Amino acid sequence: MPPWPESGLCLARKEKGLYLGALFIADMVFSIGSVRETARRLSFSASTVSSALRRLETELALKLVERASGELATLLASSKVQKGLQPVLAGIRQLSMLMKEPPAPHEYDQWAARLPLKIATIERFLEVADQGSINRAARRLRLGQPQLSLQIANLEELFGFRLFERQAQGSVLTEAGQEVHAILAGIAQAWDEMKAAADERFQRTARAVRIGSIIPTGAESWVARSLASLVSRWNIGGNRNMLSLMLMTADDLREALRSGRIDVAIVDSVFGLDAFEHKELVATDMVAIAPPDSKEQTFAALVENHPLCVPSPRTGIGNAATAFGYDSHDRRRFRGRDITSADSLPVIVDLVANHGYVSFLGRVSALPIADKVRIVEPEQLLPLSYHLAHNGRKASIEAGRLIQQAVRELVSDMEAPRKRLSSAK
Repeated sequence: MPPWPESGLCLARKEKGLYLGALFIADMVFSIGSVRETARRLSFSASTVSSALRRLETELALKLVERASGELATLLASSKVQKGLQPVLAGIRQLSMLMKEPPAPHEYDQWAARLPLKIATIERFLEVADQGSINRAARRLRLGQPQLSLQIANLEELFGFRLFERQAQGSVLTEAGQEVHAILAGIAQAWDEMKAAADERFQRTARAVRIGSIIPTGAESWVARSLASLVSRWNIGGNRNMLSLMLMTADDLREALRSGRIDVAIVDSVFGLDAFEHKELVATDMVAIAPPDSKEQTFAALVENHPLCVPSPRTGIGNAATAFGYDSHDRRRFRGRDITSADSLPVIVDLVANHGYVSFLGRVSALPIADKVRIVEPEQLLPLSYHLAHNGRKASIEAGRLIQQAVRELVSDMEAPRKRLSSAK
């Protein structure tokens, strides 16, 4: 088999537009699950395969792969896209059989991956066929007639036969051109359906206010309740923007704000928020949460006698807990201890309540679960604060205002019993 050229055919390095070859490459990546292996089978560089994927992601406004351990891993969304690509791939197979020199079976993948036929060219060919005239099609497409004529000529050269008979009254499909028309019309329809879904998704995303928050301890936590209150107040207020809620670690929230994936963030640390409008949402302090039947009265005793499970340093509370373990009064407090790291607060709470573990939380997060765990006060005040940040959009500001209002009411209700108890003493 002669070597297949890599450049100048299917990937938009020299020309703009999406080629059928790029769609074939993307489908192979989804099936194999590896960019490198796809590149090896097609005799491409990995960067060439990645370029095809990026072009498809751009066209569909949808992330399909992400880098993991040095490799691009496919995401769940890719399975839906792959399903939508099947009519296109079937059309490519049919086109291969119409070629003047069809590729041999063992050469098909190499041929399909390099098919230099752009979606835009397909659409222009169909317009010429529908109008029965290159001149009329050029006017409708707002193209120059010579430019469109050249594209049709290049398409005929690709297939190796004439697609149109030029007559006095216009251009009429040849018999072979009618076969090609039927196939390309099917490909165009499948692509239009995929694009329509992408456009609808984009419109939903553009209207949505995306709220990112640290992971709550459970349904009773102030985070979960304030977000629920936000949704209720938002919808009662008749706001036309949709709300989209996401839960992640503080580190991920900061990155999501920077990349524009979220508009508003509730984080348990002020670190990294300098580039955004932000304000303190809750000022509290850190406490230990211990098993209900535990007897120890100090942090040090709890750490000595119980296994530890704390959020990772990627979270504000995890970073504060780690700093506590290495403070100036008792350095290396955690040294030699097996510490489990978990960024799921419901899991941490269950480990403390039912499996004898000890952890640390902000007081405002610990109070709602006081019936499940025992709260142990620190020997010294360990301040901790939660912050609200947003990107300055009008809808983001309104969402932030409602979150602040909900949190003030919830925290006030939670703190009231403790303040009354303190006053009585």
